Amino acid sequence: MDKIYPLIDSHAHLEELADLNSAIERAKENGVVAIVAVGSDYESNNQVLQIAEKYRNFVYPAIGFHPGSLEDAFSFLERDLRFIEENMAKVVALGEIGLDYHKELVKVASKDLQKYVFGSILALARRYNKPVIVHSRYAWRDSFTLVKESKVEKATFHWYTGPINVMKDILGQGYFVSATLAAEYHEEHCRAIKEAKLENLLLETDSPVKYREHQAEPADVARVLISVAELKALPPDIVADKTTENAMRLYGIPERLVGI
Repeated sequence: MDKIYPLIDSHAHLEELADLNSAIERAKENGVVAIVAVGSDYESNNQVLQIAEKYRNFVYPAIGFHPGSLEDAFSFLERDLRFIEENMAKVVALGEIGLDYHKELVKVASKDLQKYVFGSILALARRYNKPVIVHSRYAWRDSFTLVKESKVEKATFHWYTGPINVMKDILGQGYFVSATLAAEYHEEHCRAIKEAKLENLLLETDSPVKYREHQAEPADVARVLISVAELKALPPDIVADKTTENAMRLYGIPERLVGI
């Protein structure tokens, strides 16, 4: 990609990057103007808050409780939920939260337990008027239903690969879905991006997850942009402008702080 566009990586696990300083510099060189750093358990939530403090006005924190963390953290659940509420004023969203019905995960964290934790955090989001960042693997309909019933007004269903009919309900509620590097090859994800309205779309890397053999970092959001533009048959500048605007509006990131 020859031209640099102002972009926001709307979902990254920065605490898992081996060399965060270098990754941040590469991101800036590739046009990234902000990153939403997401937590998934008590330890990562603490790290995310520290990282956001270090990279103030560039990294914006979201804290949550990933369903995959429930097995190890069940005995500390009330402490962890209390920590999220105590730090509500510092974050732009609650996430990563949600449901995961993969058969191996359900063995150690039942659907009922996942729904209880998800519902508890959704209640906090509703009370404090915070957006939520939703993990919904194999649980797309249940995840959407819980978010809608909680009356949370703003939500992103990250890395969406589920049924189009559920996605249409998600978008009809005014919620967002996000595109990742899987837009380069994953059939269901590509189909979702094609069907999603640009007004309801965000870009993300989910760093440092591996896409095939490539380990993602925030700079790769520029690659996501190109894939999305191709899938939607739109110029990259149109996609960049709208998805960046979407992320700024959703997470309350002021233009003056990202230099746009």
